[in-house]
Amino acid sequence: MGSHFSWFDLLHVNHHYTPVAAAVFATALILVLSVVGRLALGSGEAAIQPASSLSIKGFFEAFVEFMDGMVNMVLGKHGRPYLPTFGAIFFYIIFNNLLGLFPGMASATSNINSALAIGLFSFVLYNFEGFKHAGPGYAKHFLGPVWWLIPLMLPIELISNLVRPLSLGIRLSVNMMADHTVLGTFIDLTKVVVPVIFYGMGTFVSFIQAFVFTMLSMVYVMMATADDH
Repeated sequence: MGSHFSWFDLLHVNHHYTPVAAAVFATALILVLSVVGRLALGSGEAAIQPASSLSIKGFFEAFVEFMDGMVNMVLGKHGRPYLPTFGAIFFYIIFNNLLGLFPGMASATSNINSALAIGLFSFVLYNFEGFKHAGPGYAKHFLGPVWWLIPLMLPIELISNLVRPLSLGIRLSVNMMADHTVLGTFIDLTKVVVPVIFYGMGTFVSFIQAFVFTMLSMVYVMMATADDH
């Protein structure tokens, strides 16, 4: 946010560690929300009955349905096992993004180190799945279609692969930092009315950034597990 004040200052958290405190706080809230959601789900027949009203159960049902649609669109029915992983990535990112919209709150995703850590997780995930799916043959993905192109394709593919977590993290952190800075600036200048517009834009940007990050991670897994290596 544009304001220098942070609620973490009340806990005497050093300014340099505010993103860490924000990440811990967001993770704790997510865990609490997850437990509440699991309890709201119920058991037996109650667990498979759709929510009849706006509730925490209905929220998670809608979220799971949304993520299931994303996974099916990119990975197909065989991508169902990845649903919990990508659901966690999306929920963690958008929760942190939205948390930064509250006055006095910091967002871990607007910090380059935190965002790069999420990008690194995606990097490890799709390469692990690639080797898990194809074994040592996954390395052929970096060699090109014909042997005489190996000297050219190998460095290009390796650089492209290594740049992916950087591009994911930098895109996320820069966009969220810019969004929160703009919102904070207009709150300082106008206080009321005008910031409402930017809160709406900030919410939209928060969703889009979580969507793009998760979608690209899915695409990388799809490419890594394709059978045409």
